[in-house]
Amino acid sequence: MEQSQADELLVQDILRGEQEAWRNLIARYEGRLLAFARARLAAHADAEDVVQEAFVGFLQSLSNYDPSRPLETYLFAILRYKIHDLLKRQGAHPMRTVEDDAMLDDALLTEGHAGETPSRHLGADEHRRRRAELLGDALKSLIGEMRDSNRFGDLQVIELSFYVGGRNKDIAALLELDEKQVAGIKFRAIQRLKAVLESSSMPDSPQLDSSEVTDVTVSEIWRRRRLTCLKRSTLGAYLFGILEDPWLGYTQFHLDVVACPMCLANLEDLRTEAEAEPTPDYTERFFQTSVGFLSRADTSPPSQA
Repeated sequence: MEQSQADELLVQDILRGEQEAWRNLIARYEGRLLAFARARLAAHADAEDVVQEAFVGFLQSLSNYDPSRPLETYLFAILRYKIHDLLKRQGAHPMRTVEDDAMLDDALLTEGHAGETPSRHLGADEHRRRRAELLGDALKSLIGEMRDSNRFGDLQVIELSFYVGGRNKDIAALLELDEKQVAGIKFRAIQRLKAVLESSSMPDSPQLDSSEVTDVTVSEIWRRRRLTCLKRSTLGAYLFGILEDPWLGYTQFHLDVVACPMCLANLEDLRTEAEAEPTPDYTERFFQTSVGFLSRADTSPPSQA
């Protein structure tokens, strides 16, 4: 069963108030969430607290969960919001990044008010959401074509351009390419993306002018949908030294150069599991302190777009 299908079934069980399903979700995701939080907070106690708050926040906002989005992405979004909120309360005044904005918008949660977001007016714009989905699907198709044809060099160029926001000159220097090569790869990617958009239009789909395909919109959607994040099986193969090129080279690039925070958190979680050291029973702690919210969660299935 695909991970997305397993997660969807798990959420359905949680919506029905099944405690064992909630315990299983905590056990499945606690490690990577703790790794993510510990990389951003000095005190481990603070990291554990924000992960606990994230699990509670998930239950409180469950009626707003969109099953078309990966569950892991949704949990990371809520956690990032909780970390950002904690640092503000501590007077740290954390800097907001483009990635923060994308994840905070996706969290569908504000302090004490399930279902609200830092930019609720955007979430209410159904037409804009559908247009973003259309562009996201086209971008996913383009990335899939590059992976399937082993054009990982091209993928690195557009990932640095759209996801990282690098300049052509800097990308060329980093990848040891000519600046014109970088510009050419980026131009061909944009043209291919526009072609996919034009060919995939459905009668009931919102009209999306190919001129809307810009660095800004592609970057926003790429970050929000985590289009090049690595599967845990890929990260596991990398960790145990059995991953081969071209995936080995691309995985090293995604972790070391792009420094994807979610993939790094997953890798750290897998490394901790591999070390097989005794760890506190966080599953039971997080379960006992959050299960009370399970019965209070809105258990009506999310509305379908």
